[in-house]
Parts: sequence; C-alpha cells; structure tokens
Amino acid sequence: MAATAWLLSGCRPAPQSEQAPARPRAVEPQERFFRNLRQLTFEGQNAEAYFSADGTQLIFQRQVGDAGCDQQYVMNVDGSEMRRVSNGEGRTTCGFFYQHDERILYSSTFHAGAACPAPPDRSQGYVWPLEDHDVYTALPDGSDLQRLTERDGYDAEATLSPDGETIVFTSMRDGDLDIYTMNVDGSEVKRLTSTLGYDGGPFFSPDGSLIVYRSGHPQTESERADYRELLAQNLVRPSRMEIWVMNADGSNQRQVTDLGGASFAPFFHPDGRRIIFSSNHADVQSGRDFDLFLVDLDGSNLTQVTTHGEFDGFPMFSPDGTKLVFAANRYGTVPGETNIFIADWVEPDR
Repeated sequence: MAATAWLLSGCRPAPQSEQAPARPRAVEPQERFFRNLRQLTFEGQNAEAYFSADGTQLIFQRQVGDAGCDQQYVMNVDGSEMRRVSNGEGRTTCGFFYQHDERILYSSTFHAGAACPAPPDRSQGYVWPLEDHDVYTALPDGSDLQRLTERDGYDAEATLSPDGETIVFTSMRDGDLDIYTMNVDGSEVKRLTSTLGYDGGPFFSPDGSLIVYRSGHPQTESERADYRELLAQNLVRPSRMEIWVMNADGSNQRQVTDLGGASFAPFFHPDGRRIIFSSNHADVQSGRDFDLFLVDLDGSNLTQVTTHGEFDGFPMFSPDGTKLVFAANRYGTVPGETNIFIADWVEPDR
C-alpha cells in the first residue's frame, strides 16, 4: 500500500517540557553489566525508549497524570530538551528513528478518534487491547505526518531494518496477530508468520539477516478457544510468551526460550549472537517482577542482567553498543510509576 499523506489541523511541534536533569542512581550489587546508571524521566508512565541512529537522542512514549494517552516524545540521551512529537490525540506506541534520523515512525489511533480509547474489560483477567492503530511517519519535530497503513484493526510495533529499507511490524489484517514487513513507503506488504497466536515486538539483528520477536502460541484446544474468543473482542492475554527468531524473510522460525511466564521486548546484543529481553518467569507467584536477561541464539547461557525487585523492560543497546536504555519501576515516587534509565554497558568475563 503506497504511503498516503495525512493532513493534520493544528499539527505543530509541542514546546519543550520542563525536565529535571538526569540523576545518577545506584546500581544493584549483582547488576554487573551496568556502570553509571542514570534516571532520565521522573513522573508518569514512560516506556519503549529507542535510540536515534547517531546515538544522541531517544524517542519514547509518555503519559503524565490521568488525562490522555501515551504520546510520542523525543529527548537527548542526557534527558534534556524533551518535547512531544505526536499530535496529542488518540493513543500512540512504538516510536522509532529512521532515514538517518531525518524521520520518525510510530503507530497511532487518532484517525479513529481524537479521544483516548476506552480501557479494556479486565473482568476477563489481565488482557491487552488491540486498538485500531495505523503506522505513521513524520519529521522529527512531528510535522509532515504521513499514514503508511490504512487497514481496520491493529497495525503497530513497527521497527526498521539496519539498512533503513524495510519496516517490520505486527498486524491483525489477516485475522491473527502476525509479523509482516513492508517497504518504508508502505508498499509490498509481506506476511512472515502464520502460526495461531500472538507474534509481535519484532526487531532486526545488527546485520539485518534475522528478526527476533515474542510469541504466545496456544497449545491446547481450550487455550486456542480462549485466544480466539479474546481476539474476536480485540483483546489478547499476554501471560505466556517466549522469545523466537527467524530469518528476515520469515523462514527458519525457531523458539529460543522455554521459560514459562511472559518473556517479551527482545533486542539483539550488538554482537548479533545474543538477545536481551524482559521476563517474569522467575516470579511465578505475582508475575509482576520483570527482569532483563541475556540468552544465546540457541537458548543457552541464560544470564540475568537486572535484579531490582520490580519491573525492568524494553531494553535497547545504543548503536555503538556502549549503553543500554530501558524502562523501570525503580525509584518511582508512586507505585507503578515507570521511568526511562540509561547505563554504560560493561561486558564481564563470561
């Protein structure tokens, strides 16, 4: 599908936000991969912070207070010059820099309405809503917004290949949550996965030959029935997911982890031979303690990276591999607050 210009009334860059300077934080004694941990945000819900290609900026989603939904923001890696780059309408997710940092990519629901989408029905347990997102691209200040997908339902979780030519994303366009690729203008959409279940959160390897992703494939007939029933309501239950890898063309799909619980947010280590991801598999009782782990592509050498007692997730290495950015509940001023942290990455002896 060719890109379609999406004109916005009043789409102007938001002013820079008043922001406290980055604050040094103590590293947990067993967090041997980290040095010089710094907190970059200080209130609200902040997540999915991803580096620009030159390593000087981060794009991330943010919601402060009870009003509105997650919007896309950009800031420098020291936490300075934070500014909103989405239009403030609907809900946004999954921002990413591309085209040598001359453009940004994210998904939004604002075409379906300016209001924040209603929260999911939690009477069915912990479920995620699959809202009517489409993928958009814009200049880094939020202007020149263009719509890349125009299908009903969920098109989100988009990231870019290292050569900047291919977008990989998650979509419900064929009736299930699967991974697709398309050109950066929205053309030549190709489906890569087709096993029943949630395949999502894809990222390319540093050389572009592989894609890592999370998968939750129901195994029993009752699990499949539950999955289909929720999907018909545009919901998914993300309580059981594992990390998978496939070739960039969708071939040779193979499971990397078999941990139980929810493992998600995988990203390749700069060496291309390891994956960092978030998982709660060690917290079987509450399911709330997510830590970061490293694992080899064949599933061996599982190594715990973070040990803080709450949520650590959405890790991404800087382009030069010297830093790791992630989202965490640590040092929150209120329960459940999620902020962005950055640390120097140190490789201890394996």
